[in-house]
Amino acid sequence: MAKGLIIALAQTNPHVGHLAHNLAMIDQRYHAAAQQKVDLVVFSELVICGYPPDDLVLNPAFVAACRQGVEQLAAITRGQSTGMIVGAPWMDHDRLYNAALLLADGEVQATYYKQELPNYGVFDEKRLFSPGQQAEPIMFRGHRLGLMICEDMWYPTVGHELAQQGAELLICINGSPFEEDKLTERLHMSKAQTMSNDLALIYVNQVGGQDELVFDGRSFVMTMMGEQQVTLAPWAEDLVLTHWRTQPGSKNAVSTHGKLVCNDPPRLIDKAETLTDFYQALVLGLRDYAHKNGFDKGVLIGLSGGIDSALTAAIAVDALGRAAVHGVFMPSPYTAQQSYDDVADLVKTLGIQLDTISISPAIRTFANMLDGIFSRDGDDFSGQGDVTEENIQSRVRGMLLMAMSNKYGRLVLSTGNKSEMSVGYATLYGDMCGGYALLKDLYKTTVYELARWRNNHYLRHFQGPAGMVISDAILQRAPTAELRPNQTDQDKLPPYDQLDAILRGLIEQSSSVDQLVAGTGMQSGQPRPLVQKVRRWLDLAEYKRRQAPPGVKLTSKAFGRDRRYPITNGWEG
Repeated sequence: MAKGLIIALAQTNPHVGHLAHNLAMIDQRYHAAAQQKVDLVVFSELVICGYPPDDLVLNPAFVAACRQGVEQLAAITRGQSTGMIVGAPWMDHDRLYNAALLLADGEVQATYYKQELPNYGVFDEKRLFSPGQQAEPIMFRGHRLGLMICEDMWYPTVGHELAQQGAELLICINGSPFEEDKLTERLHMSKAQTMSNDLALIYVNQVGGQDELVFDGRSFVMTMMGEQQVTLAPWAEDLVLTHWRTQPGSKNAVSTHGKLVCNDPPRLIDKAETLTDFYQALVLGLRDYAHKNGFDKGVLIGLSGGIDSALTAAIAVDALGRAAVHGVFMPSPYTAQQSYDDVADLVKTLGIQLDTISISPAIRTFANMLDGIFSRDGDDFSGQGDVTEENIQSRVRGMLLMAMSNKYGRLVLSTGNKSEMSVGYATLYGDMCGGYALLKDLYKTTVYELARWRNNHYLRHFQGPAGMVISDAILQRAPTAELRPNQTDQDKLPPYDQLDAILRGLIEQSSSVDQLVAGTGMQSGQPRPLVQKVRRWLDLAEYKRRQAPPGVKLTSKAFGRDRRYPITNGWEG
């Protein structure tokens, strides 16, 4: 009987497409573990190329470069007592697979091809990869290890096949992105695997931001009794050594090897809390989006004195540092003194740079340019006008921000939230301008909750100040776009708590109008005319959302990869 194993869980932050970076990162973690006499280092799904690679893997040259990278890594194991498991796209007999590869003794010793290819939500693997057809344990240092890849764990077939063929331990490599309540689902499915197969499980996930997706890490070891024994850090890279011994005897009559059980004392460091996770996801998502896309000069934010731009600025400072955050205040004739005061207070608290640019001259110029044309229809652009004139103000601000972005190389962060994006309460080419929409998947009510959370919580990796960063004046003020005198959001929209309840039903729960009126899944029903109006707004705004910047996915149905409704859509059910 083999003596047991020391297995390192390597939770890393790969950069999609940047093979040189990823190979160097893997090399560094491998040697750090090898120095500690580790037998095996386990990395995450498709770590060679980063996850998700999307259509990069349809490029033969890219896939060939990934294979060359794997062979380079295999070579460094020659003469070493330490092996590694990595994920990579792998071509085999003219078929492309999502593969887990065992590298040891200078070569690729074993391969496993992912069988369950996800094709829902943000996942699109069936158009990229062929499914594997069989699962059997791989031999390593006298032990039979059962490899799985991410979605394989969510179904019983692969784990059962491995257990029936005498696997002593399940090892699942993952690219599992964060969303609300996702950790609970992972643990539930892992428990089902371990208890039904009477095998312990190693679960290794990646961490970091990739476009809309953010990966929270939270790798773990689960016992054959379905209990977490070891957890890795949330929202950070981590490398943890686990010690495994052979336990004789098994419910599985096929196995003659016994089972591998983890000898380590409990290491439970994570407790999922929604607001904490949301804030950390936004910080990590912005940091990686800016750095991985070369926006090292920082970000630009249009500050209005409202809650959305204030929270965006606070997150940006925590993610990138105050020197990297540049605020721009663009008052109009309708801007209240409170907005001036609240912006000044926010900028002082966060310690960021601010430029103030009045848009009044631009408004007058557009009035002179368009007055003759608009007056033909009985309108007078020199007066208050209608939504057209309101949108011109917003678009002037967007143009100024994009001009400063061009001049200084800073990334513009748009500040709209999910409530506004849902119903189209946003100006295309105006306040929707930007390269990254940080609050895109946060409902307005959650924006307030998250701002209060930040005022009362401070984590050691935040780069902003501790304590209250968003003033009571901002938190208590009625939301307003300030595009006309005495304007508030509730002039056009229902109260946000009511609006958000309807939107969650329509978007996350896919509820019908009848269900929302009846109160199905809600504390109480909503008026039919209001539900019908909100559903119509949601449909009409699809063309705007299709042109919006990417933003961090937090919920189960984020706009973008998750929700793909047609713009031309006559359905009214």
